[in-house]
Amino acid sequence: MNVSEASVTMVYSGTERQERFFTFGLSRILLDDDAFGILQVFMEVTAQVTSARRVQALSEERFRLLQRYQSLGRVGTQMVWVVGPATGATEPSPGWQQVTGQSWEESRGDGWLRAVHPDDRERTVESWSRALEEVPPLWEHVYRLRLTDGTYRHFQARAVPVREGDTVVEWVGTCADIEQRWQEDRRQELLNRAGDATADITRLEEMLAALAHVIVPELADGCAIYLLPESMDRPAYAPLIVNRVAGAVRPGLPERPGRREETLGSSSAIADAVRRRRPVHLLFPPGRPPEGVVPADTESWLIAAAANSIVLVPVIVDGTVAAVVSASVCGGRPAISAVDASLIGQVFDHGHTPLSNAIEFRRTQRVALALQDSLLPDPPILPDLQIVARYRPSPAAAEVGGDWYDCFLLHDGTVILTIGDVAGHDLPAAVTMSQIRNMLRGLSIDRQEPPGEILRRLDGAIGTLYGEETATCVLARVERSANGPRRLNYSVAGHPPPLLVTHDGGGRFLEEAPNHLLGLLYDRPRLSAVEPLPPRGTLLLYTDGLVERPGEDLTDSLERLRRYSASLAREPLEAFCDKLLAGLAFGGKDDIAMIALRLPPAPSTGLDPPPYQSA
Repeated sequence: MNVSEASVTMVYSGTERQERFFTFGLSRILLDDDAFGILQVFMEVTAQVTSARRVQALSEERFRLLQRYQSLGRVGTQMVWVVGPATGATEPSPGWQQVTGQSWEESRGDGWLRAVHPDDRERTVESWSRALEEVPPLWEHVYRLRLTDGTYRHFQARAVPVREGDTVVEWVGTCADIEQRWQEDRRQELLNRAGDATADITRLEEMLAALAHVIVPELADGCAIYLLPESMDRPAYAPLIVNRVAGAVRPGLPERPGRREETLGSSSAIADAVRRRRPVHLLFPPGRPPEGVVPADTESWLIAAAANSIVLVPVIVDGTVAAVVSASVCGGRPAISAVDASLIGQVFDHGHTPLSNAIEFRRTQRVALALQDSLLPDPPILPDLQIVARYRPSPAAAEVGGDWYDCFLLHDGTVILTIGDVAGHDLPAAVTMSQIRNMLRGLSIDRQEPPGEILRRLDGAIGTLYGEETATCVLARVERSANGPRRLNYSVAGHPPPLLVTHDGGGRFLEEAPNHLLGLLYDRPRLSAVEPLPPRGTLLLYTDGLVERPGEDLTDSLERLRRYSASLAREPLEAFCDKLLAGLAFGGKDDIAMIALRLPPAPSTGLDPPPYQSA
């Protein structure tokens, strides 16, 4: 009888109980002629048995891991894959095949890259190559994969190296569908960018332009924004007149036409979007948009840029369609999707409050500018004097303020010139300006008295009617003298001083009648001064917007005006004013008003040219 294996528990003095394994052999042996014995042979095999059991346990564990790996590989969009240390896929992935439609033969090696979006392949290869070289503990990368239906979704790939000692023998990784999370992150990022882009903007056109640059190139290759008229009470069949006020184009594509007015038929896609109050989505072969559904120049751009889709999104502000956004995708880029079209709408919905404020601000501007324009008269045409006036609204802030000028002729031939500035840059400032101007006109006609006295009476009226309102002003009377040249009788109330430029290029400020501004010290006496006006000289009244610059001392600003005006002394008066605006108005935040008077030549001696002969 043989016993091949048995377990024996042995206890040695001073040691713990141990389990050891032995192999026993028993055999009958002949001892002598009639006697038999038993031969017992045994050998310890503890090491062999322990190793065999460890191998069995590892085998069972490996089998369980293999079953888990195969189970994970069959779970929906959670893909498990294995690649070699420096090669492509080395084992088939059922999840990859299920999601992408690629067979094992198509995906093995580097074939899997053909399922990655063309725009993402280069970045993916660079990232993966860097991981193979640097061997990080975890590699992560996001790319778009083509699904079996031909669409793309965002997946996050994650992989870890498998080592034997210090050597990487393979990489094991997963791909998880993160499209929903990616879209939400993208949406939030775009909305944040839209909020940042419009945070410090008040002008409607600038705000729309900023939003167009949020859309391009993230959501589209080209964008144009059409502003609708404020009143949309029109028959459904009537043409729609819109203004293209903003746009953006991805670099490398043809430039879109600039701002212009468009007249659209009732069957146009823009009119349809306005009428339906929801997006209109058009897909077409690259460079072949349907005819007549968009403005002609937009259609030409779609053809030149090889556009393949366009979406027209109405922008609804305070219940009214205020604008329409036209967004296009070009070339081989996937056509603009319904998700992106919805996101464009959300970008503008997110800006509803600033857009509403900008539209109301724009409406106020129009009313104020119309009021201001109606209150700033054309200078009178006189036989021996030239008078030219200019007004430029502020390029910033509310674009309307309290600057004004006035010029009229009294019955005795005296010419009244006034210029002033009411504090503020809004509609109330423009209204106050018009009322003060009219009061000053009435006071100037009522009595023939020095300008300082007239301003004193105006100051009292302002204190009674407007409380804490303040204003600056210059009031000047260009008076005839009996036997000499005309003279200027003037008074200055806190305003930059008049400038007198002589025909030979001299220039100086008239500073003999300074007074405090209007609205501070009521019913106080005010100075007036008289200044002879030289033949062919130019008198300039202006507001501070012409000279003031941020951070510059006013003395330096006035000196620049004096030198530049003197250099233009012989220019025709229209050119004199236009060149002053062009040369000195550098886009400050204030309005600019100015009025200039050119004196006639001295009485003719036969040598002088006739008055105001064109140079």
